[in-house]
Amino acid sequence: MTGRRLPGLIAVAAGLLALVLPASAVAQTASPITIGVSRTVASRALGENRTLNVILPAGYDKATAKRYPVIYLIDGGVEQDLLHVAGVVQLGSIWGRMGEAILVGVETRDRRRELVGKTSDPELLKKYPTAGASAAFRAFLRDEVKPLVERHYRTSGTDVVIGESLAGLFIVETFMVEPGLFDGYAAIDPSLWWDKEALSTRAASIGSAQRGKRLYVALAKEQLETPAAANRVIAAARAAKSDLCVAPRPDQTHATIYQQVEAQALQFLLPPAQAAPPEFGFEVQCSPRS
Repeated sequence: MTGRRLPGLIAVAAGLLALVLPASAVAQTASPITIGVSRTVASRALGENRTLNVILPAGYDKATAKRYPVIYLIDGGVEQDLLHVAGVVQLGSIWGRMGEAILVGVETRDRRRELVGKTSDPELLKKYPTAGASAAFRAFLRDEVKPLVERHYRTSGTDVVIGESLAGLFIVETFMVEPGLFDGYAAIDPSLWWDKEALSTRAASIGSAQRGKRLYVALAKEQLETPAAANRVIAAARAAKSDLCVAPRPDQTHATIYQQVEAQALQFLLPPAQAAPPEFGFEVQCSPRS
């Protein structure tokens, strides 16, 4: 028998074995894939139980003396943005594009209740009667989520936040009203149009408290076509001397931009201790005016 025929015969034998074995025997070979843990938080701020999804760096259990920065992902449910962001964090740390980090996915439920501030617009309130409780969601992060993570995991004291769309709007609002809550902010195509651009009209509140704070803002085609709200926020952050990166992407839409820029956003927020070789192409592309 030649060596070429042996692999083919093995494959045929394996197929026949699968046919004769009972289904239960085949199923017993399956095992779950575990990438992290889910924790339930009984939130006083929100008045209900909430889920946090925590994914640790690959070497976390072995490097027992090492501490890690934390990435807080808004809309971080398993059926939301957790999995694709987790992949970017893993690949970024493998290749040295960004530092290793603990990823905490913060699940949202009623996004207009949790991610936007108060509005007096009767049309919005009629359509979204629960809208406007972003302050409570911020209290949830500040008083419950962050303390829990710091108690249970080896955190370094550095933490950043990332989110897209309404989550991006919440991140811009948090940068404006409570900049000390995180060390770095990434707002991917934030929904600054909400409530007739009301948040951006309050951008003058950006000042000395935001000085040196990292802010990454990516803007897709639709927002670049009506840029007034984004321009207000960017101008105020620039005047405050924030560590600002603006990434205009007219080649991307609101539906496509997140996965195109998230690696750059996290690289900007958590750069590696030693830059990767230039031939890797890990460039953070910011507008020249940033």
